[in-house]
Amino acid sequence: MSRASSDTGKAGRLKGWTTIRWGKLSLRGWAELLGLVAATACIVAILFVRREYVPYRPGHTFNVHDATFFGSAHAAADAVPIEGNKVTLLHNGNGIFPPMLEAIRGARHTVNFEAFLFHSGKVGDQFIEAFNERARAGVEVRILLDGIGSGTSLKNSDVKRMTDAGCRFAYYHPTRALRLDRINRRTHRRVLVIDGKVGFTGGAGFADEWEGDGAKVDNWREIHAKLEGPVVAKLQSAFQQHWLSETKELLTGAHHFPVLEKAGTLRVQATSSNEFTVAALPLIQAVAMAAAEKTIYITNPYCTPTEDQVWVLREAVKRGVDVRMILPGKYNDQPATKAAGRGSYGELLKAGVKIYEFNPTMIHSKTMVVDGMFSMIGTSNLDARSSLINEEIDISVYDESFGAEMNRVFLEDFKNSREYTLEDFKKRSIKERFVEWVVKPFRSQL
Repeated sequence: MSRASSDTGKAGRLKGWTTIRWGKLSLRGWAELLGLVAATACIVAILFVRREYVPYRPGHTFNVHDATFFGSAHAAADAVPIEGNKVTLLHNGNGIFPPMLEAIRGARHTVNFEAFLFHSGKVGDQFIEAFNERARAGVEVRILLDGIGSGTSLKNSDVKRMTDAGCRFAYYHPTRALRLDRINRRTHRRVLVIDGKVGFTGGAGFADEWEGDGAKVDNWREIHAKLEGPVVAKLQSAFQQHWLSETKELLTGAHHFPVLEKAGTLRVQATSSNEFTVAALPLIQAVAMAAAEKTIYITNPYCTPTEDQVWVLREAVKRGVDVRMILPGKYNDQPATKAAGRGSYGELLKAGVKIYEFNPTMIHSKTMVVDGMFSMIGTSNLDARSSLINEEIDISVYDESFGAEMNRVFLEDFKNSREYTLEDFKKRSIKERFVEWVVKPFRSQL
């Protein structure tokens, strides 16, 4: 028999198998149907598995100075402020990375580090070298990076450098996993805890874009925080939660959770957002906005506010509150996210909310300060991903002196920003309006 005849025979047998009927469909039909169902399940798992969001439009029934404020704001998380802390604001790469590297190099027992974005490059090398030096000295160094935020831009050779030096390394929700429901749920947290005593968190990514002074096009504007005092245990607990879920290793003992003495006078709370729980962070933001009587100053890189957030800010303006938002302008690394949020600008501007676009470079700071008394800084964006999907961590500081410092920081950035007016919004180009329309259905994923 010729090879051509053999191939023809095989094709005939294959065709015959696929046309065998089982019920109303052929086997091929059933295979195609099951494939469609599987693909639909994947899309649902990836795009629609999220934590519960409770629509909330609180009224103005107390202010930030009221004794009931802090507990009410944190009612869905931890209602008790942690006393006796010190929080030091760190600005831009030049001010953020050196203190963190110094703390790592001074570690005696443990270094626990979690980040969404850690890339190979100059900044990454500095941290890798610091991690490796401590690991070789006998310090327990644990590194947990997001599987998507870091996995694509961190070289395998850099991972090997760390593990060869003795660092314990893991990816959070690695993309190679078969659990499709986890693919879209990322750790957006930034946590560094040294010996269980000193912690760092904020918006910084560990990549070369964050180098420099935040005043040049290729040096992003950023704010991070150094924490000392009892609240550090909350950062450690947040790291522990994710490390345990990925490695099954429980961290205990004095080298992770030492007795922490008071280090300052600040009342602070750290709030983590966790999968399959009620979204606590937007509730804290909503209560704080509703309590405002003088000022709400928001800086955020990715702003796609919900209808509830627009409503709360609009009500604040009606009470005479000065509401200002500093957002990215010309320099923006996520134009689709900006387009998705820009549709809300009209309602905000009509209500009297003042929007400003930062001029010098990409602004990546994630802060809010209300009435110069209640401040928030951390990893959350003012968007649906932070509220409903990503694993975040933010700190709340309840102190007038710290609030005054946060106000000063905001007003310095304000000097370098251009007002975006209602007239600017109305003059949007056809291209901008078209992109807004295209991305609108995907707002929750941007």
